[in-house]
Amino acid sequence: MINLKTLIIIPAYNEEESLKHTVDKLVAAVPHVDYLIVNDGSTDSTVRVCRESGYPFLDLQTNLGLAGAFQAGMKYAYRHNYDCAIQFDADGQHQPQYIPSLEEAIKSYDIAIGSRFVSASKGTSLRMLGSNIIEAAIKLTTGKTIHDPTSGMRAFNSRMIRILATNLNMGPEPDTVSYLMRSANASVVEVPVIMVERTAGESYFNAWSSIMYMLRMTISILFIQFLRKKVTVS
Repeated sequence: MINLKTLIIIPAYNEEESLKHTVDKLVAAVPHVDYLIVNDGSTDSTVRVCRESGYPFLDLQTNLGLAGAFQAGMKYAYRHNYDCAIQFDADGQHQPQYIPSLEEAIKSYDIAIGSRFVSASKGTSLRMLGSNIIEAAIKLTTGKTIHDPTSGMRAFNSRMIRILATNLNMGPEPDTVSYLMRSANASVVEVPVIMVERTAGESYFNAWSSIMYMLRMTISILFIQFLRKKVTVS
């Protein structure tokens, strides 16, 4: 049995109300796994919660957004020679009991996505419509189907960690996953998971930014990614 050295990367923006509950559940479920909170310039007491609780964390002095916070965590994972890095929400939506399944998938694939829709229906909300559009764009440009492209629960192997840490504009987004599938021949698998709604804290996305996000991702997947330089590995 191969044991991976795994890091859970937890970007946190104004998550003082939910962070302790999230970390407590994480540690109870997977005590063998390291974790790192990346405080993304929070204006609340997220840093105080980290300090008082003794959590390992990076403290970004300005808000870089999810992409910047994630890449900061990836640079840490790369410099400390982790085999697997998993993006994990600070708001409690992601369930830590699925982490071992993601780790197991990473032994055979470059990227593993915690997917809500491997077999379940997406429903008919505006957000799910956007998910379907992004799914279609990825299918059109890569020939592969990702049922839950906007899932924020993603695992990356050491090769992907190296690429994401050492190249520009490598946020944890569907267009990046699609780009890696094309330019780095990344293999992707979806692992069935169940997620819950956030009960506290402040999301990176509101209704308007969610719409703009879907449009930006679709345009990037269909057009912009073809203008990007091929990834390099340092």
